[in-house]
Amino acid sequence: MELNDANLQTLTEFLRKTLDPDPTVRRPAEKFLESVEGNQNYPLLLLTLLEKSQDNVIRVCAAVTFKNYIKRNWRIVEDEPNKISDTDRSAIKANIVNLMLSSPEQIQKQLSDAISIIGREDFPQKWPDLLTEMVTRFRSGDFHIINGVLRTAHSLFKRYRHEFKSNELWTEIKLVLDTFALPLTELFKATIELCQTHASDVNALKVLFSSLTLISKLFYSLNFQDLPEFFEDNMETWMTNFHGLLTLDNKLLQTDDEEEAGLLELLKSQICDNAALYAQKYDEEFQPYLPRFVTAIWNLLVSTGQEVKYDLLVSNAIQFLASVCERPHYKHLFEDQNTLTSICEKVIVPNMEFRSADEEAFEDNSEEYIRRDLEGSDIDTRRRAACDLVRGLCKFFEGPVTAIFSGYVNSMLVEYAKNPAENWKHKDAAIYLVTSLASKAQTQKHGITQANELVNLNEFFVNHILTDLTSPNINEFPVLKADAIKYVMIFRSQLPKEQLLQAVPLLINHLQAESIVEHTYTAHALERLFTMRGPNNATLITPAEMAPFTEQLLTNLFKSLALPGSAENEYIMKAIMRSFSLLQEAIVPYVPTLIGQLTHKLLLVSKNPSKPHFNHYLFESLCLSVRITCKTNPTTVSSFEEALFPVFTEILQNDVQEFLPYVFQVMSLLLEIHSNSIPSSYMALFPHLLQPVLWERTGNIPPLVRLLQAYLEKGGATIAGSAADKIPGLLGVFQKLIASKANDHQGFYLLNSIIEHMPPESITQYRKQIFILLFQRLQSSKTTKFIKSFLVFVNLYCVKYGAIALQEIFDSIQPKMFGMVLEKIIIPEVQKVSGAVEKKICAVGITKILTECPAMMDTEYTKLWTPLLQALIGLFELPEDDSIPDDEHFIDIEDTPGYQTAFSQLAFAGKKEHDPIGDAVGNPKILLAQSLHKLSTACPGRVPSMLSTSLNAEALQFLQGYLQAATVQLV
Repeated sequence: MELNDANLQTLTEFLRKTLDPDPTVRRPAEKFLESVEGNQNYPLLLLTLLEKSQDNVIRVCAAVTFKNYIKRNWRIVEDEPNKISDTDRSAIKANIVNLMLSSPEQIQKQLSDAISIIGREDFPQKWPDLLTEMVTRFRSGDFHIINGVLRTAHSLFKRYRHEFKSNELWTEIKLVLDTFALPLTELFKATIELCQTHASDVNALKVLFSSLTLISKLFYSLNFQDLPEFFEDNMETWMTNFHGLLTLDNKLLQTDDEEEAGLLELLKSQICDNAALYAQKYDEEFQPYLPRFVTAIWNLLVSTGQEVKYDLLVSNAIQFLASVCERPHYKHLFEDQNTLTSICEKVIVPNMEFRSADEEAFEDNSEEYIRRDLEGSDIDTRRRAACDLVRGLCKFFEGPVTAIFSGYVNSMLVEYAKNPAENWKHKDAAIYLVTSLASKAQTQKHGITQANELVNLNEFFVNHILTDLTSPNINEFPVLKADAIKYVMIFRSQLPKEQLLQAVPLLINHLQAESIVEHTYTAHALERLFTMRGPNNATLITPAEMAPFTEQLLTNLFKSLALPGSAENEYIMKAIMRSFSLLQEAIVPYVPTLIGQLTHKLLLVSKNPSKPHFNHYLFESLCLSVRITCKTNPTTVSSFEEALFPVFTEILQNDVQEFLPYVFQVMSLLLEIHSNSIPSSYMALFPHLLQPVLWERTGNIPPLVRLLQAYLEKGGATIAGSAADKIPGLLGVFQKLIASKANDHQGFYLLNSIIEHMPPESITQYRKQIFILLFQRLQSSKTTKFIKSFLVFVNLYCVKYGAIALQEIFDSIQPKMFGMVLEKIIIPEVQKVSGAVEKKICAVGITKILTECPAMMDTEYTKLWTPLLQALIGLFELPEDDSIPDDEHFIDIEDTPGYQTAFSQLAFAGKKEHDPIGDAVGNPKILLAQSLHKLSTACPGRVPSMLSTSLNAEALQFLQGYLQAATVQLV
């Protein structure tokens, strides 16, 4: 694409269309941009637009598109096409820092993110001057530029907070510190001085305080992995200034907004984080500064109001106290009973209250409320921090803290009982307090796993939780109902089974509650209860115990999807999936109605897939309906196909990328249920599955391979008969997969199915070419994974077509090739094969080579006979060799960059392991003994003499054991 006005104009039009709410306009525009993004100059056109376009909307849109383009394509992945040319890469790196610093803030943020994505891949090796280019801008004195640099540095360095330690990481951090630490410290001091100079200029202060916040964030990132020498030497400068900023209160920076945190709050929150980091990790060095920080943060907590804008500050300040109170050598600061009482009274209890802001979120922003409360993304909420502080204090002071809070809980419940309608928030706080006191350790899978002995959870359940669950009006006090449901959910491993069974029908009623939070918590609680394990690994709650409520459960779950706000509620869909899985055959009578509702829902969400988890559980539920119903009656598969195929066709025609991997898995499941023939509806689709565009998306490959395997298994002969012209296409797919290190095993799955199920004559003409392709790949890059797959394939070929055919095809490619493969690959590497079926295939194949291939007995290949037998006995008796050469790594499918929908495996579409040899060979060791016996009868005396001269004693002993077990002898 040329850098000219016509192309800029075209690009502008398409970018504008991508903002159109109408999918018929938006989708084609997105598709067009995707199709041209491999062209040279495409990124430079975007950068030109975001710099020069007159239309601000287009500038921002170009910036976002550019960032996403970089996110998808910058990383160079082995086997994948590199979509950004080297000249474009150089041009981007040469211009982007300048462009970012001169752009307005909205665009600056996008470009700053793009720089950090590029930096993640290229810095420091391929972009050595990035930091120096940034640091020189500190001297500019222009804080718009300085903040741009700080923002970019922050997005570049924040990964140091969660990277695993490695030499590479240390080297990079050292390089950054050498270049960056001193200028950052100088900038910090200069900015603080400027704050004093401009103390009465509100606009200047706003800019300076946003700089100080970014500097504080950078301090956190650069100190996270270890305490750098530079910061240890300059601790006095940093900590004295941090302390000064914590205690500073500039009236000009106070905001009237109750929701949005102001600059002062954001800066102080970050400083609390920095102090907590030092108190936790570098307590010895931080010791001299700790007491004054504890005092400053305590005063901050006692004097800060309840408004939402202070939430982050308060929660970080409480987290600081929590991290200090659980360190043994700060214990003395908290020992005094008065200190404990005052922390409980002034910090913990006030921050556990359910505020009107929480009530608003509960009613109007339920998704965010659920995410915070249920999924633990409430890291920065006051309640969560107060809860962590309770846990921290209980580490050393469990008795006194429990005693102090028991008094609070009782008085709150008494207040509630006086006037429930007015005082329900007291009960909410009491439940929250009990929960945080009682829970010592928690996991996603089991809820609370370790509880405080001093809290009687069962008694609290009977006296205070059940009453809310049994009240006839499910819509009264929804917050308390949600609390009660959550209590059952998190203490499920602590409560006795009879109480859980008592709760189940009550929970089923609450699925009808109007409150989104309430019915979502209910669905989640049921789903968690259904996954609990009882004795002997079965589910704790059995299908028989669920029998009286089955109909009500299924009805209410599907009805709750129709409640306002829950049309795509992932918790309800997960509960549907889990109910199907628990109830098994019990759902069969309801499936005809339910499948209609599920397919209708699928049709709706496929128009605009926006909730990946919901969609995943929806497909899982479809798979369960199919599996459970067809297990008892396989002929019902056709009625599922009638229901699902129209929707699947629409998804395929509209190329709904997110859904294709799922559709292919469900189709495989359906096709695998058929007895040995392929219905015509599937055959019509077969040519479309070979289209190259489908195979370009990584996420499609595993499910598509499985689907093609199902086609081959059920109708190899049909394909050979009515679609023989498609065989080259099928082999083309194999050729593409085999060339990729990430997907070569998938290529072998496909090839093995072709060998196993296609009529031999249909692929005769292609066989030699297949082997040549495999040898080319062996020469170009020989990985352990490839060799393992290659060994299984060669032996399967031998089992299927016989040892003579195998020897002949090798030797037809190149004389004596058969011996080379035995000597260089099969004998030394067979020990690496893993998996019972794979080992069995190799054992049977090698047995055939040893005993059914005349060339092994009377040519120069004879010298390989004993080493091959030795290798086979090793495969039977030695531990698997799982060593991988040092210089080799496999690219994981998961590691390919973002955007493409990665493959999401459906658990309930699982494929049974297939054994191509099946019952024909029960025990390969016996087969070896019988085959050797047969061979020795054909040429008496030869086999024993070969064994006695060169097989080692241990192997010989094992072989004698096989012969005895098979009751045969060698002659």
